[in-house]
Amino acid sequence: MSIIALDIATKTGWATSTASGTWDLKPNRGESEGMRVVRFKSKVRELIEIERPTIIAYERPAGMHKNSIMVASEMIGVLKDLCQEKGIEYASYSAMEIKKFFTGSGNANKAKMLSTAQEMFPEKKIKDDNEADALALYLLTKKDLKI
Repeated sequence: MSIIALDIATKTGWATSTASGTWDLKPNRGESEGMRVVRFKSKVRELIEIERPTIIAYERPAGMHKNSIMVASEMIGVLKDLCQEKGIEYASYSAMEIKKFFTGSGNANKAKMLSTAQEMFPEKKIKDDNEADALALYLLTKKDLKI
């Protein structure tokens, strides 16, 4: 069973059993905001082709910043459409669930998520909190699926 874990945002963190990283999906000067979604869809398609996942897990959008919730929601719609098209299951988790599982505290800050990820994956050079969140989500999904 193969898993792709995504911390969906303009800087999307991703993790699989063999690799992890971040995608900066910010539109370039002169591009429409829609390019973020176009880039996201392309990156996810590419990762699906490489990993052939049976499930894709993502962090549900939440918070007080309406714009970031709207962006993440658009991207999740694209993700769900891709999953339907490819016959891939998907699951979502709240930030609090991910943080509690990973650090023991549902209120862990970005620095705590990053330091915990570095401790758990000492062989990796984890770029930022987005990648750390995706790694945490990967492990949580793996635990839930009893893999």
